[in-house]
Amino acid sequence: MAAQNLPPYKVDFLKAAISGGVLKFGSFELKSKRISPYFFNAGDFYRADLLRALSTAYAKTVIDAHRSGKLDFDVVFGPAYKGIPLATATTDKLAELDPANFGQICYSFDRKEAKDHGEGGNIVGAPLKGKRVLIVDDVVSAGTAKREAIDKIRKEGGAVAGIVVALDRQEKLPSPDGDESKPMPSAIGELRKEYGIPIIAILTLDDILGGAKGLASEEDIRRTEEYRAKYKASD
Repeated sequence: MAAQNLPPYKVDFLKAAISGGVLKFGSFELKSKRISPYFFNAGDFYRADLLRALSTAYAKTVIDAHRSGKLDFDVVFGPAYKGIPLATATTDKLAELDPANFGQICYSFDRKEAKDHGEGGNIVGAPLKGKRVLIVDDVVSAGTAKREAIDKIRKEGGAVAGIVVALDRQEKLPSPDGDESKPMPSAIGELRKEYGIPIIAILTLDDILGGAKGLASEEDIRRTEEYRAKYKASD
């Protein structure tokens, strides 16, 4: 997909990610021990202009999904820790861009450890009981953190309406027997199948490869294309 075929907010988001060093090209060891030619860290969107690009991209992705009938929710939830600023910034931007639908939308996030004094509990912000909850986070790696978030939301009496992340690496999970040549689904694909919920990404790896031309070197793009060919998920 060429950059010009991406919606403008995705192009702006990709440019901000590359210029701000959030999306880096090089050589990076992942938790899976694979050596990736690119790395995305939403925690590096800490500068005001980058945060604005981030929150705008999340909000417009959510608004598009809502208008198309894919998402309907009451509360934006950010799993600790990276999800906390993502959820708060996205909630603010949703109210700004679409006040008719999201002018009074609520947000909440979890604590890593339950608080045993004051208001107590595991959740800060809007109560989740009886609510449809949208999880906002950076990426899905193995899916473990998202399963933990879903479990917490359900224990609080909420129902998970969907998940929105910044990037879908479209990368297959490691094979249990270590044979990397075997077809395998992605972590996002597994979560979709397991929970039956929409999981939407602002950008996919295909978007990056189409949109990064002119923003990244030809060598970086070539190495990333080779990596995609080797580890592309079957879903």
